[in-house]
Amino acid sequence: MPGGLFQMFVVSRRKAMGTFGAGAVVATGIGAAYAYQEAPAGPPPPSSPTVRKATAAGANPVASENANEGTADWEVPPGARLSTKDRVGQIHGYASTTSVAPGEPIAFHVSVRNPQPFHIAVYRLGHYDGAGGRLMTTGPQLTGSRQPTPVPHPGTGAIVCDWRPSWTLRVPTTWISGVYLAVFQAEDGHRSCTPFVVREPDRAADLLVVLPFTTYQAYNQWPLDGRTGKNLYRGYTAPGVAGDSAHRAFEVSFDRPYSDHGLPRWAELDLAFTRWVEADGHDVTYATSLDLHEGRIDPEHYTAMIFPGHDEYWSKSMRDVLEKAVAAGTHIAFLAANNIYFHIRLAAAADGTPARTVVCYKQATDPAADASGPTERWRDLEDEHGRKCGRAEQGVLGVQYNGILSAPAPLVVREPDHWFWEGTGLKDGEEIPGLVAVEADGYDDKMPSPKGAARTLLSQSPYRTKSGKGAGHRRRIQNTGLIEHKDGTLVFVAGTFHWPLALRGRAHYDPRVERATRNLIERMLTSRAQAGAESV
Repeated sequence: MPGGLFQMFVVSRRKAMGTFGAGAVVATGIGAAYAYQEAPAGPPPPSSPTVRKATAAGANPVASENANEGTADWEVPPGARLSTKDRVGQIHGYASTTSVAPGEPIAFHVSVRNPQPFHIAVYRLGHYDGAGGRLMTTGPQLTGSRQPTPVPHPGTGAIVCDWRPSWTLRVPTTWISGVYLAVFQAEDGHRSCTPFVVREPDRAADLLVVLPFTTYQAYNQWPLDGRTGKNLYRGYTAPGVAGDSAHRAFEVSFDRPYSDHGLPRWAELDLAFTRWVEADGHDVTYATSLDLHEGRIDPEHYTAMIFPGHDEYWSKSMRDVLEKAVAAGTHIAFLAANNIYFHIRLAAAADGTPARTVVCYKQATDPAADASGPTERWRDLEDEHGRKCGRAEQGVLGVQYNGILSAPAPLVVREPDHWFWEGTGLKDGEEIPGLVAVEADGYDDKMPSPKGAARTLLSQSPYRTKSGKGAGHRRRIQNTGLIEHKDGTLVFVAGTFHWPLALRGRAHYDPRVERATRNLIERMLTSRAQAGAESV
């Protein structure tokens, strides 16, 4: 999201999220402002997974994993009485890394306001017959004490904790890749959490799901205490007084908890898809944006790479992997909107740990711009030929961010005879209520496009946007886009935040969106399998 607009959509997180439970998925933050215009609840999605025992990549460990007994105890409802609030800081913590391989250690650094025993439980998130998670391990009883809240760096605004580790877990070699949640619980019942990913970069799979941890950190304003917290959008001007972009940070650190209950802003988009794709029985493995950046991902191991959530902050190394994937014939799907918008650097921590700090100066002068260019919008960077806008995200994705909605709008269907919409029963011009929400993408004929590729715009949805103070509402067009390269490689962009939320849960579920998403994934898997057979 553009920095100057963040202030307009700040809402109470307590009111925003409700319970992110097994039966419902609700939007946090900005999305909460739209609750009054939600479409009527549809039927609940099926609760039993479609088990796929054999896939293009071979054996499917995800189906076997989801046959285990699940639990809803992983949930840390943000509005609950015993959920941590930053203004009090009952218990909160962070992980030493965003992803870890089986056999490797991950440390958890936890602060407890009132000294007391606490423990850490680790869950894997998925389907698990609708429970949404499985308890993997519970650590020993630990002695909790308060660890200091650092002051922001006077130059960069970075808030960096140097907390002693409370517990180190060596991930068992029997754990498969997935989205994991460490839940911190004090003896008095207060709880918070932090997410991480267990990665298996050497295992080929049909789908690689990439979680946007760089964007999680960009939005993280811990501590949200009315005095101290900063993110890449805002800070405080005085105690209890929220500031605007003039008070934001230029650097944000992974060495700090996420605000309040610990689930990052917009993580519900990623979790909705995670639960859906595992319920659907697909062979899937997981990584983070940091894994892209650090070169741990070989795109040729996967039929498709799925970016299910809001994925706004990208380093050059991350984008290089994406472009390599397309060139290698790996399909790409972005299921939200406003992707690859800001160019960032990832800097090491003070102790030398790589990629622990997200750097983005945006409109301010970047004092340490390197060969990849200043940390500003990708569409403002020059390409290798010196052309302005030459690195705009539309050059890869086929569409790009074009606005924040003042209220949700219907998605207006185009190209209903396309295989993407097959089986949905939708007609040209038919509307899917409330599907275009929060932020939107669209096609801009003045911006670069993927070379030599065919573009299909699968929606053409008018909406109103409020662009800033005094700017009023402006009319824009949202487009869901599909790019097909000459070799058949597909790049899909949903162009709205509500797409992944429509895949499950009574609040947003729409069977037509689910069918279209299934069409897309099946097409990707089938085309890759056919290409492999033809090459033999």
